[in-house]
Amino acid sequence: IHPSVQEALMDRRAVVALESTIITHGMAYPQNLSMAREVEKIVATNGAVPATIGILRGQIHVGLTDEELEFLASSKNTVKVSRRDLPYVLSQGLSGGTTVSGTMIAAHKAGIPVFVTGGIGGVHRGGENTLDVSADLTELGRTPVAVVSAGVKSILDIGRTLEYLETQGVCVAAFGESREFPAFFSRRSGFQAPYHVQDEEEAAELIASALGLGLNSGVLIAVPCPQDRATSGQVIEEAIQQALSEARSKGITGKEVTPFMLQKISELTDGKSLDSNLALIQNNARVGSCIAVALSKLQKARRKEDLPQQEDTTPPQPVVIGGINVDFVAKAQNPAILGGGQTNAGRVRRTFGGVGRNLADCLSRLGQAPLLLSAVGKDEHSESVLHYCHHMDMSAVLHLEGKSTATYCAVISSAGELSIGLGDMDIHQQITEQYVAQFKEKLCQAPLVCIDGNVPLSTIQYVCQLAREHQLAVCYEPTDENKASKPFLSDSWKALTYISPNLQELRAINRTLGNPLPAGIEYSE
Repeated sequence: IHPSVQEALMDRRAVVALESTIITHGMAYPQNLSMAREVEKIVATNGAVPATIGILRGQIHVGLTDEELEFLASSKNTVKVSRRDLPYVLSQGLSGGTTVSGTMIAAHKAGIPVFVTGGIGGVHRGGENTLDVSADLTELGRTPVAVVSAGVKSILDIGRTLEYLETQGVCVAAFGESREFPAFFSRRSGFQAPYHVQDEEEAAELIASALGLGLNSGVLIAVPCPQDRATSGQVIEEAIQQALSEARSKGITGKEVTPFMLQKISELTDGKSLDSNLALIQNNARVGSCIAVALSKLQKARRKEDLPQQEDTTPPQPVVIGGINVDFVAKAQNPAILGGGQTNAGRVRRTFGGVGRNLADCLSRLGQAPLLLSAVGKDEHSESVLHYCHHMDMSAVLHLEGKSTATYCAVISSAGELSIGLGDMDIHQQITEQYVAQFKEKLCQAPLVCIDGNVPLSTIQYVCQLAREHQLAVCYEPTDENKASKPFLSDSWKALTYISPNLQELRAINRTLGNPLPAGIEYSE
């Protein structure tokens, strides 16, 4: 993910995804490059951050540099990449332009809800016999991204495409005054969209509703081509029929059909269709950016409304969720530790630890007065802990009858190397989602939430979900190699703001995400 895109996503600013098949397969060089630059400029001018998505040498890129745009625009052997092509293209280290389907997948995984394109694919003419149906339609049925387009490419069977979108459960709305569903180059297709939205605010409300319901399907916003740049429907239809006939006679099928048809239609209309194509893409970029900005404002306003109101002027506390341990550290006096049941001379000392407790202690000494959510047993160890932590807010810590306060025993050599560590930490499993949820109001107001890897996975996921909904800053301390990956087993990690792994923990996280270990990174203490 390009740094400018990543930063915008972290700040919850408007980002607009853009496809790259139009660059690699839709237009010739250098016109494709100037078009791509112009569209990105329009997005930025209208208050959003452009994120052109493409594949370069087997890596999905969300947001491209100008050099990367030029590479895709000028390369001769790029692949047209839809859902089915992604595994092969990535595994072979190839480069390509992402279709509507491929772009939606990447946009969703990056957390971008709005995507602008020229026109989507659909059911091809004669598709009732050939079953030639674009993967764009099934993608809209299973990926929650709003696609802003000039309807469906007019070379397709628009009626059957709308029927297929209905079957896939895709909410389709025309943009503007009319419910007329646009036909890419032409403003009119002869078909009505199921719904229409008058402006970007209504479109943003529609998208927010779809995302809020968690339907896992997309929304199609169909924007008509500007009146002064649209092409006559009759002129286009005549060119389409001639191009279709030629495609059949040349045996052109599958994903090669659309690029051939668009090129042929441009020739047959003396470039008028290409002029319309450029105009509608630029218009879609403007409209889509305004929708993305409206959606971002709407989501921010709703998050603000959801925050519990503070009843007093006391500054909100940071909240730390994690373990409390009583640590026993035994350090051998002699270089060699004798086995076989023999007693080794050494020094044994008791300290108070636990990653969560340590974080809360440091914040307390910095004058931040954090609230610590943790658990101890009702035993002699807990009394010692409470006495030691008198300077901290321990009011919310659970005191559990019949449970043991977590203890850890470390035996280290005279050189300071850990020989063996033993832990009795079952009580950390009592730091449950239900317990933490009692402090939701404190969490929602907290300037910082710290959580360690000792707590149960469900608690981490609950905190991350809360952070996503209320824009909370969350610091995750991985604790150890075996616990480090907990947030990375799902999308929870995307809600984290800070993380502080050592190299072993970072390697474990990297493995969980399925990433190769970068070259040149070696194990280090």
